[in-house]
Amino acid sequence: MITDNFIRLFENSLKNYWDLKSMTDYVEKRTVTYGEVAQEVAKLHLLFNAMGFEKGDKVALVGKNGINWCVTYMATVTYGGVIVPILQDFNPSDIQHIINHSDAKLLFVSENIWDNINEEELLYVEGVYDLATLKMIGPKGGTRAEKTEKMRGQLWNEKYPNGFTAADVLYPTIPNTELAVISYTSGTTGYSKGVMLSGNALAGNIQYALESGQIVRGGRQLAFLPMAHVFGCTYDFLSAFCGGTHTTYLGKLPSPKILLKAMAEVRPTVIFTVPLVIEKIYTKQIRPMLETRGMKWALSIPLIDNQVLATINRKMTEALGGEFQQIIIGGAAMNPEAEEFFKRIGFKFTVGYGMTECAPLISYTCWSDYKTYSVGRILPNMQVKIDSSDPHNEVGEILVRGEHVMMGYYKNEEATAAAIDKDGWLHTGDMGTVDFDGTIYIKGRNKSMLLGPNGQNIYPEEIEARLNNMPYVLESLVLQMPDNRLKALVVPDLTTTDAAKMSHADVVAAMEVNRKELNKMTASYESISVIELHPTEFQKTPKKSIKRYLYTNLSK
Repeated sequence: MITDNFIRLFENSLKNYWDLKSMTDYVEKRTVTYGEVAQEVAKLHLLFNAMGFEKGDKVALVGKNGINWCVTYMATVTYGGVIVPILQDFNPSDIQHIINHSDAKLLFVSENIWDNINEEELLYVEGVYDLATLKMIGPKGGTRAEKTEKMRGQLWNEKYPNGFTAADVLYPTIPNTELAVISYTSGTTGYSKGVMLSGNALAGNIQYALESGQIVRGGRQLAFLPMAHVFGCTYDFLSAFCGGTHTTYLGKLPSPKILLKAMAEVRPTVIFTVPLVIEKIYTKQIRPMLETRGMKWALSIPLIDNQVLATINRKMTEALGGEFQQIIIGGAAMNPEAEEFFKRIGFKFTVGYGMTECAPLISYTCWSDYKTYSVGRILPNMQVKIDSSDPHNEVGEILVRGEHVMMGYYKNEEATAAAIDKDGWLHTGDMGTVDFDGTIYIKGRNKSMLLGPNGQNIYPEEIEARLNNMPYVLESLVLQMPDNRLKALVVPDLTTTDAAKMSHADVVAAMEVNRKELNKMTASYESISVIELHPTEFQKTPKKSIKRYLYTNLSK
């Protein structure tokens, strides 16, 4: 498969769908056409040029999902810059670290986030812009950014005296091999990994989404996943935009009440989500109903059971807008019980597999051909190898190679070499098998990443590293409880507690102080709800890594 040029995908979309609705901000009730997006992009191009912004320069982008978020992203990559999306839920100090680590020259940021960033400690930023208005908010005092801001209207009139039309959409030719995005998997200094994604990796994902029928012209989407993460960005923005779809950006936390109301209004034709959203519907609404005496009786009678299941399927479909062709789930493993039930009732869902390092897709199958407990078939432009003697039956690490694989980690050659071997195979850290038809089954996660309530990636080692540096802590282990809250098991440092003549109650009180201090340093979705004392040191591998799988039963 020959991958289309990343920049041409945007250019062609703007010209082909000029008058169609492109994006809506759900809260602000603001809607723009593809043509209006093109005009906003052109305005930023003039700003970049006046600021002396050059090909390869970095733009940091942090704030809530919405039209201006997408415009900033698109303006950057079509100009030849590199976009650095940052999760707005990161701690302000972590956001500041990423801005500096990425060498960002310009910063587009929500004003409430900017208020918590120390401007004087930004190393390379020459201009700061409010994401809500795209107007300059810093730095001030005779700066180039301030002088350019005063000229923006004049620059536009000089460039487009006869107005702006589709014929004016002419973007530079940028090879797909060029770096387009740096996506940070975390925020903290010790764990920051900036995944470098080329135009080719992103274009490959977009092209597959269009050719496989995931995205259709005139379709509707409701975007509620974090756009700073590759899954939400690639499918709710990039693929949707290049396919002529109208996307509504929720722009607020997707509580069940808010989400179902928005689904009823938008009536999406395809839904991209993480397992937690669908599993909540099952655990909170369906399973209690199935456990009633009357329902158990109905499901035990032939013919009647099919009617009951069909009714449940219809009600679930209606609750999610009633018009979706399929729900595509990714980001984490699906609850087997929920997956089995959804398959039984004929619910239109499928589970795919990907990772940030692949922008993100590795495997996918349409819902009608989806095999239960799998994560779909390997994509045509990707290769998968199982590191075992019998890849069809013996579990081994999943290795991937192909057009979607990252260029490496920014400023981190050591991590890049550890992730991608000399033959170009990316070691995913996930364990699984593969069928003869290329269907992948993930049997376990070698990596320890957890999934937050709204699709955020949680890396427990980051939280543990901070906790381990706190008073009276020898080592710790962060686990996710059934209700998705986090708890930490802490092995106290008996040498220091004994020296301080602390009682058990004193140690418990000290850990509560630690917990509160820790939560001040982490993102809200990384907050620890409770710290429990653990009596002995955790068992470890020869490399001194904690054997996490031995402690999963302690997550309850």
